[in-house]
Amino acid sequence: MSLRFAINPHVAAIDAPPIPTAQAWKAAYDGRHGPLIDLSQAVPDSPPPADFLARLAAAAGGGDAARYGPILGDAALREAHAAETSRIYRGAVGAANVAITSGCNQAFVVAMLALAAAGDAVILPAPWYFNHRMTLDMLGIETRVLPCRIEAGFVPDPDDAARLIDDRTRAIVLVTPNNPTGAVYPPQVIARFAELARRRGIALVLDETYRDFLPQGQPRAHDLFEDVDWGGTLVQLYSFSKAHAIPGHRLGAIVAAQAFVSEVMKIQDSLQICPARPAQPVVAWAIEALRPWREAKRADLARRAEACRAALASGNRWRLGSIGAYFAFMEHPFADRSATAVAEGLAKQAGVLGLPGTFFGPGQERFLRFAFANVDGASLAPLGARLGALDGDRS
Repeated sequence: MSLRFAINPHVAAIDAPPIPTAQAWKAAYDGRHGPLIDLSQAVPDSPPPADFLARLAAAAGGGDAARYGPILGDAALREAHAAETSRIYRGAVGAANVAITSGCNQAFVVAMLALAAAGDAVILPAPWYFNHRMTLDMLGIETRVLPCRIEAGFVPDPDDAARLIDDRTRAIVLVTPNNPTGAVYPPQVIARFAELARRRGIALVLDETYRDFLPQGQPRAHDLFEDVDWGGTLVQLYSFSKAHAIPGHRLGAIVAAQAFVSEVMKIQDSLQICPARPAQPVVAWAIEALRPWREAKRADLARRAEACRAALASGNRWRLGSIGAYFAFMEHPFADRSATAVAEGLAKQAGVLGLPGTFFGPGQERFLRFAFANVDGASLAPLGARLGALDGDRS
């Protein structure tokens, strides 16, 4: 059936969501190497604790969950998130600095709507989280590509970013720990980006979806909140999905100056009226009550990262570019094949589903992303051998 009306060209020009494309490759794998290892999507591998689920069921069955709530989120969750952010970063963050969103993806959309108009520019490190680039394209905002190099562990360089700033630039976006590379940006690098943004009068948008999975011994990604004027430059984005294992409940947050949150409120009222209510009181309780459970999950994920690192080091021509939090970013050895062809072949012939680097921006033809958080150590063990199996099959 053909349409008799036009589609927004900014939307029509964007490729279809990439993960379903990759998921379709699984059907062709014949099982010759054992069960398929699905490393395509960053999802927690187990549900929250029983107590969390019981409280969630009770909250969903209550009358309050069926009513409109505050545009910026329920007070209890805003207060709990502000307190936790202050505790982690040793800063002064209040509930008025917090807006609860329908996931961190929506937090990014809202932040970009508040910061930039069509024709403005935002600096985005490449490789990037593909939904970030899709959002900018749909909004008519120019993406200024900030290349991240394997030689630097995929950590971006503030000096490179400085050369991309002009009078149309509105923000620099960073993601740490990073999706897709897993790279954890050193605090001093983040501080240099913050100083650059402050000096040039633009925002630093820091997506910390994976902040709860920093390496053991690193309690925070940066010290920016210790500056009493942090809100003059910083807009922090966060997701409750990964830390609390509730991606289906779509809860995220923006932490920013109160003046910025006031602008966010206008956008939120047009997008969602209020964030979904059942999970909000439960997460507000869990932030403090389930901290030991989250720490145990962090330690477990660190063990999976080590298992993934060990498996990837087992005697093939693939090169580990970076690893951390949920992700490993691998350089494949096939100079004459596209990343998509390698990823498709790996799924169909070796039973390993990763995503091609080209899903994450330009210059990524030699890379694949593996998301290992939903796979246990035993299942990761054959990974190196599977890569080697494709290495020997160039068909």
